[in-house]
Parts: sequence; C-alpha cells; structure tokens
Amino acid sequence: MLSSTMSPARWFTVALAAGSSLPLANAQYYKIGTKDEIKESARTLAYDLMLFYEGNKTGQVPGILPGPPTEHKGDYYWWEGGAMMGTYIDYWHLTRDPSYNHVIMEGMLHQTGPNADYMPPNHTASLGNDDQGFWGMSAMLAAENKFPNPPDDKPQWLALAQGVFNTQAHPDRHDNTCNGGLRWQVPPTNMGYNYKNTIANACFFNLGARLARYTQNETYATWANKQWDWLWSVGYIDNEEYRVYDGGHVEHNCTDINKAQFSYNAALLLHGCAFMYNYTEGAARDVWKDRIDKLLVGIKRDFFPENIAYELPCEGRKGACTADMLSFKGYVHRWLAVATQVAPFTRDEILPMLRTSTEAAVKQCTGGDTGRRCGFYWSEGVFVDPAVDKTSGAGEQMSVLAAVSSLLIEDADPPATNLTGGISRGDPNAGSRSRDTIDTLGPITTADRAGAAILTILVLGSSIGMWSWMSISLGD
Repeated sequence: MLSSTMSPARWFTVALAAGSSLPLANAQYYKIGTKDEIKESARTLAYDLMLFYEGNKTGQVPGILPGPPTEHKGDYYWWEGGAMMGTYIDYWHLTRDPSYNHVIMEGMLHQTGPNADYMPPNHTASLGNDDQGFWGMSAMLAAENKFPNPPDDKPQWLALAQGVFNTQAHPDRHDNTCNGGLRWQVPPTNMGYNYKNTIANACFFNLGARLARYTQNETYATWANKQWDWLWSVGYIDNEEYRVYDGGHVEHNCTDINKAQFSYNAALLLHGCAFMYNYTEGAARDVWKDRIDKLLVGIKRDFFPENIAYELPCEGRKGACTADMLSFKGYVHRWLAVATQVAPFTRDEILPMLRTSTEAAVKQCTGGDTGRRCGFYWSEGVFVDPAVDKTSGAGEQMSVLAAVSSLLIEDADPPATNLTGGISRGDPNAGSRSRDTIDTLGPITTADRAGAAILTILVLGSSIGMWSWMSISLGD
C-alpha cells in the first residue's frame, strides 16, 4: 500500500514501475508487417480458435462448435461448424500449416449425413438450405484448394459439393411461389419454411458458379444464371444501388422485402459472380464484370466505412449482433480475397481495403489473460469483450484468423479445376438418394417441432426486434 505522505513524483515513479510488471493488456500482440509475421500471427490465431472447438475431445461430436442454443449446449448452430471447417481449409491453403488437417477431415466427414449430402438427421429441426449450403461450400473449397483427399471408402470433397447442389436443384426444393427461388428451411414443418431469403439462394448460386468452373459442366452455370436472375427480379438485389436485402415471405409473394443488409449476402454474391466471370467468355463475361463492379461499390459503401469491415445492421449497438453475425466479417474477407484471384481486375480495389481492415482487426486483439483475445468491434481499435454480445467469442476469433490468413492470397494458388490439377473425385449423381428430403431425414417428431418453436421464440426476442426472426438468415 502506498504511503499517504509519498510525494507525487515518487508516487508516479512507483506506479510506473508497478505497471511495467503487469501484462501489457492494451499492447498490440499480432504483427502483420511481413509474410513471416502474418504466418506467425495466423498460427497463433488458429491455435486460439481451436480452443473453442470440442469436437476432437472424447465424447463430443466432431465438426460442430458448442451448441445449439435451443438445447442450451452453447452459442452456435450447426452451420457455423461448417464455416469454421472452411476457415481452416483456407488457413492451410494460405499458410501450408497442416496442424489441424486431421481435425478438419474428421469434422467434415462426420457431418455428411447418411447420404453424403450434409443433411444429418439430428439437425432436421433446424435444417435450412443455407446451413446445408455452407457445408457444401466448405467441401467445394476443399476440392478447389486441393485439400488432402478423404480415404477412398469415404465421400470425396467434390462429390459432397455436388450432393448438396443436386439436392437443392431437385424439384422438391423449388415451387412457383414468388416465381421461384429456394425457401429458407428444408422440412415444411420448420418455422421459416414460408420465407425465401437471399443467403439460401446465394449459397446455391455460389455452388453452381464454382461447380461450373471446376467441372466445365454448363448445367451448373445455367442454374447459377437462373438463380441470379431470380434474386434480381424479386428485388432482393436492389436494381439501382446494388444493396442486397434479406428476403420475403411466400404468402406476400416475397414483396414484403425485409431490407436488413448483411455483409455476407453481398460478399457471397460477388464471390459467385467472380467465378462466373472466370468461367464465361465474350459478352457474357462483361455482364458478370459489371455485376462485380457494382456489388463491390455497394460492399465498400455499406460494409467498409474507412475501409474497415463493419456489420451494418447491428454493430452500432453493442449487444445487438447475434452469434451468427459476429462471424460474418471473416467470410467477407475470405471471399473477397479469392475474388481477386478469379477476377483479377478487382485486386487494386479489394486488396488495400482488406489490408486496412485487417490492421484494424489485429489492433483490437488485446483481451483476455493472454492479452491477445479478439473482439468484434474492429473500427474502434480497442478490445470489447465478446461477453457484451453474450457469446463466447468463437465467431470473433474466426473472423480475425480469416482476415490475417487472407493477406497471403497473392502468394497462393488460385482455386483449382479439373483442368488445372484438381485432385478431388466427383460424382454427378451425388445426392440422388436424397430426393424425398423428408423421408430421407425421417419423420418429424414432437421434439423436432418443439425445437423449431423454441428457436423461433428465441429469435423473436432478439435485439434486432424490428427485423423479427426472418432477418437472422443462418440462425435456423
């Protein structure tokens, strides 16, 4: 205890000395000035993210983050495990650190479901086209990045992506309401089945674009064109300013558009457009270039003020973002980075923006006992504990890992295809056993309905009140 008679000068000297022995809680831990610093920072971020994952522990379920919230098991829904798998697949591709490949292989294969289409029966009560789509996109990424192939007796990455696409292209998933488009949920008994949202259709569009480029099969491109045209015609993509909205209800012919804007919707569409640009030739390529240019203007305007990633609908009010939204920045960084490889004309616009955004991201990773825990509010430059948003912080950590890893994109190989050394074996008929989705998943039980109802109640009570449950596109 300091003496009450100590002089002010002496008090300052003692205080300074005492402070120097404490952790520098506000000092920046991560350095990204050189490629070696980027790799080392990414390595530590990847290690810290894995601390949130329990799927590699005895008695736990491989492939998923702790959850779902409806069962009081954790903050995360099934889809976010698939997103994390994709983040690590990119991490390996960009850094060549194989430390987590066995964990990713195990998780990706464990969640395929009995028909190798990423429809595991135990997630029936919250199975959305978008949830399935995220797992399918991670499988597609594994094929494009030439991630080590599964054993021969297991489903292969390309075939898994095709299985997801084929189940979503099946007539059972499409109807004439709103003149087309996928519904949010798959089983008709799920809350949200009457909602057609952008993210479900953007995942399908994105998979179609990437499968077209990888396989050179025009059928996939035809579907991608059809899906873009639908999103455009229904008004989910603003035809003037290229703002991307969330969705609408079939009973209103999707005219009651929920105009909440989420960064991952716009970025996923741009990513898919970049693959279509790369795949097509002639005048059609110019059409996709124009779409990329205009989407990029919108993304910079709405989600990168001061060139720093910002989640428009919720970031201005601490505690307003859901666990889903807290992970969006990482996907945006990853998708925009890859867009510079398949649509190189975007490099001068995208890469400096991602660098500035990542600099802000690592600056605020100063929390926790380690002095390097990451928060969500990048533009503020100071750590805000994830507890403010009532989550454990896996989404925040995942986003910074993605941002830092993506700084290495210029040295990475572009996404592979069958013509450029792709090593994954495909199956054009994948998913054929999954035609009758409800029969495949088994009968909907009372417990399933209860789970869906509880979920809807939880979302209805979220802090995004005015947007109601339909704006939480991946919250199931």
